[in-house]
Amino acid sequence: MTKLSVNINKVATIRNARGGNNPNVVQVALDAERFGAQGITVHPRPDERHITTQDVYDLKKVVTTEFNIEGFPDERFMKILSDVRPEQATLVPDPPDAITSNAGWDTIGRADELRPLIEQIKAMGIRVSIFVEPEIEMIEGAHALGTDRIELYTEMYATSFKSDPAKAIAKYAEAAAKAHELGLGINAGHDLDLDNLNYLVKTIPNIDEVSIGHALICDALYYGLENTIQLYLRALKI
Repeated sequence: MTKLSVNINKVATIRNARGGNNPNVVQVALDAERFGAQGITVHPRPDERHITTQDVYDLKKVVTTEFNIEGFPDERFMKILSDVRPEQATLVPDPPDAITSNAGWDTIGRADELRPLIEQIKAMGIRVSIFVEPEIEMIEGAHALGTDRIELYTEMYATSFKSDPAKAIAKYAEAAAKAHELGLGINAGHDLDLDNLNYLVKTIPNIDEVSIGHALICDALYYGLENTIQLYLRALKI
């Protein structure tokens, strides 16, 4: 079954809006694991508008499932990885002022930049995943870089899903098939929710992991965190 990694950035956003430590992101991570999450994802951006660098160090002490740290691989991010040694690092091409991830890597045009970084992270004993759009050439480029996994950027799928699910997922299915053929692990994330998640994993059953934050935290406001995580786990069953 596809694993669920809960992205807790939005929990930190709420905390930072008032200062202090309420809600407590470490406790939320522990509770998410207790409620069934198979991983915890964070994205410590340079401006620390949600997850802070200190949060990452604090979480490393307590997270017992897969710890996944997302970010742009600048010097700061690489130091965090070297210090923390999470199970997985997900590289995203976001500039520092991006509101959220909004594009995949150009794995061909930026190959010279990415290859030594991937090698460096793998030498730390960390699995590497890179954020890509569902384009065959970008998948092939990712494979050539030596990454362990790709993370399919699913905003386009989510946007088109309600009007035409089959059309929305077609390119993703082709991209996932190519990744699987090349021996790459497959993650997926961005705008996945309780409406579109089950169709995704039924159509692409070899997805290893989904990372979900915004929609899951929004749903938790209505359903509660424990029930929401169970709903997402149920949606992942095929």
